[in-house]
Parts: sequence; structure tokens; C-alpha cells
Amino acid sequence: MDLRPSLDPSSELPLYRQLCLYLQRMIEDGELRAGDRLPPTRELAGQLGLNRTTISAAYELLESEGLIKGEVGRGSYVSGASRPGESLNWSRLLTPSVAPPAPPAPSGVISFANSRPSDNLFPIGEFRASCMEVLASANLKTLLQLGSPGGYEPLRRYLLDRAIAFGHARPSDDILITNGCQQALDLLRRALCSGNVRPGDKVAMEDPVYPGLKNLFLEAGADLIGIPVGVDGLDLPALQRAFDSGAKLLVATPSFQNPTGATIPAANRPAICAMARAASAAIIENDIYSELSCDGPALPRLKQLDANVILLGSFSKVAFPGVRVGWIIAPRPVIARVTELKQLADLHTDHLSQAFLLHFAQSGRLAAHEARVLAAAREKLLALEQSCRRHLGNCTWRIPSGGMNIWIGLPAGVDAVSLRGLAQQAGIDYLPGRYFSVSRPQDSGLRLSFAGLEPDQIRDGIGILGSLIQRASNTHSANSRLPALAMV
Repeated sequence: MDLRPSLDPSSELPLYRQLCLYLQRMIEDGELRAGDRLPPTRELAGQLGLNRTTISAAYELLESEGLIKGEVGRGSYVSGASRPGESLNWSRLLTPSVAPPAPPAPSGVISFANSRPSDNLFPIGEFRASCMEVLASANLKTLLQLGSPGGYEPLRRYLLDRAIAFGHARPSDDILITNGCQQALDLLRRALCSGNVRPGDKVAMEDPVYPGLKNLFLEAGADLIGIPVGVDGLDLPALQRAFDSGAKLLVATPSFQNPTGATIPAANRPAICAMARAASAAIIENDIYSELSCDGPALPRLKQLDANVILLGSFSKVAFPGVRVGWIIAPRPVIARVTELKQLADLHTDHLSQAFLLHFAQSGRLAAHEARVLAAAREKLLALEQSCRRHLGNCTWRIPSGGMNIWIGLPAGVDAVSLRGLAQQAGIDYLPGRYFSVSRPQDSGLRLSFAGLEPDQIRDGIGILGSLIQRASNTHSANSRLPALAMV
């Protein structure tokens, strides 16, 4: 059997999945028929120049989807038509995934892979007290009943009044409570760009960027334009080119961007708003990290500079990511439309959780918790800076003044994907830049998420990482000299 799949080792999609999709298409197109025998794993591995385990993983996936059957001692065969009582061929009925998830971190390692707060700082007693006080209130029956799709009204008023008082919103704005910022982005993706972000619509976003944001718009078939992110955030000339090419939506995290940790300077923020206005483009400002600033007051939001900006907020980064409460603040027509879509999606966000968080905030417990989080963050940032200076001298990096993440640029010849396997064996983990790439390769960079770790873990983890990077860099340098030495 002559199998000639076009496999791309540099793709985010693992080789075994690429092979699985190739064989699946051959079965669905009738090139492989019921009863046809697939080559043995060892034979196909030799034919394609792959590891035998890669072939085995592809076959196992095909078998789990009912497309082939393995028989001990005889090999693997293409399955026949499904019979009554057998499972449907779900691979044909389901839409394909736009990108595979990042592999989970192994247990027992110092993990810089997860961008989330430290659960060691969760004020369990204070939050439990807030919950008990809400549960003892007279309006508990109302909280347990279906409510408004816009959200729990007292929380809506609290958040919107607070935003207006700080200048982050205007009286012409409204608010919608969502299940975290991820749902907020999904609702806006469906509401904007002529009624939807449709296949071919151009959307500008940071590059590198948080994969959940990138994949959300890829699922819609949007044409993503990656705007390079440097130490000062978005590259303004590249952003202007994106608007000139027809982008009608910009999604940006101006403060402590994920994954780079970069913050757009105050001087650049008005220019971004002016570019968008001139292009009649909408801006979604993902403002979930501003409260984690350890260096004085946060910079002005884009929403403060332009009333048309759509502002996203959340309790997830400064308080509890597991309590899924986020919000959208935007002009009333925008909120009216996304509220309709929200009602279609899930009726409304859980009102009991909203009431818990509102009471936690109004009692002063949230402010006290934020103060503890920022005090701990300063210690972690100090450990991060000291460790990077000591161990990552051959890398590029810039310590943020808050947030949760830092981007490390690797020396020439050192690949973040290849290095990750060695890192896991050595007891640490991180996410390679590949997972955050939009329009350009990011394999020479990696993200370290430090907020969930203790200072000693940060020091130990970066010490291990520095040794691995130095060893890989030395190996690359030695290999690059081999041709010259061979000529002597």
C-alpha cells in the first residue's frame, strides 16, 4: 500500500494526528475500503521515517473513532459500515479543532506553564464568611431563581458605578455580566463585524497572544493579523498597516499582556485609539491584569481615551479564577446585542456566585485580599529579576511591574519546543512560544507564568532553566563550528 502523507514536523498539530487525519480522509473518500489491511506499524514507520510509537498513536486514534479495527496477530483493518447499536462515526459529524491544546504539565515539577494566581493566597475564611452572610440573607430565594440575562442587578450597578467614578466608563455605557472574559470575547466575536466575525473578516491581535483568544477567532474562520508585541506593547506601524489592509476589529491587552507581560506606554495609547477611529474599527480592551500593578496607579485605560472602546473586566486574576464572573462595559447598543446572545447561550451567569463576589467586595475583604496579593507579587517580581539576572544572561527579557507572565527570548539556535522535554525531565515546565504564535514563528521564545509560584520556586526553577539553556546554547555553538573544523 502506497501511503504518501504530507506531514509537517513544525506544525502545532502533532504528527500522529496529522497521520490520523490523512488516513481518515482516505477512508472517507473511499481510497481505503472496508476490509483493507493497513501496513504494520513497524513497516509504515520505516516507510515514512517516523517513530513506531507515532504510527501506533495514529492507529489507536482511528480505532477509537471506529474507523479501523485491530486484530491480535493479524494487524489493523478498515472497519465496515456501522451496524445497529454501534457507535456513530463522530469524526465525520463533529467540526475539526482549529488547534490542539497544549500538553498538560507533568506532576511534581515547578510549573511556569499556568497563568493563574496562587491558591495559597486565597482568603478562604473571609470568602466563606461572605458566602454564609449571603446565604443567611432574606433574598436567598430570589438568588436561586432564574434572573436577568444582564446579570445580578446589584453587582451590575456596583461595577458600572465604580467604573464611571474611575473614568473607565461613561453614563452612556451599560454592562453585562459574563462567565469570565472568555465568554465575553465569544459573545463579542458573534456580535461584531456585520453581525458576526465571518470567514475572511480581518481581526488584528497581538502576536504572540493568549491561545484561547486566538483560537476563538480561528474557529470563526477569521483572517488573523498578528501585530508584533515588543517591550512597549503593540508595534504601532504594524497596527496601522493592519487597519489599512481592512481590519475592523482590534483585540488588545494594554497592561501586562499575556504572554509577554508587556505594557503599552501612556504616550502610545491615544495613537491606538486614533488609528481605530480613523479606520472605523472597534477595539476590545482586555483589562484583566491592570489591578495587578505593583508600580503605582495603573495607566489610563483605552476606554478612558475613547468612548467607543469595549472594556472587559474580571475577578479571575485578582481573586478567584474558579468563580467565573467577568463583565463587558460598552455603549448601550453593544450591550443590548450581546445580552441577547448571552440569553441564547446560557440564560444568565449564576446569580449566587455574583452575590458572593459582590458581598466580598462591599465588605472590604476584596480590597484587603488585593493588598496581600500585591505584597506577595512584589516579592515574586524581586525573585524573578534576581534569578533572571543571575541565570538568563544569554537570553532577552524584561521584568514587568505586575501581571502574571514574562517572555524569555532564547539564544540563537535554542528551540523552546525541544528544550521543554529536557526541562520537564529536570523538574520544571513552561509553555513554548509556538502556542502563542499568530502570524510569525515564536519558537525562539517561551512564556514563564510566575504568579502561582512561591519566590523560592521561582529562583529554583529559573536556575534549572538557565542551566538547560546554557547547555543547549553551547551545543549549538559547537555544532555550528563543525563544518569549519572539518575543513582544517
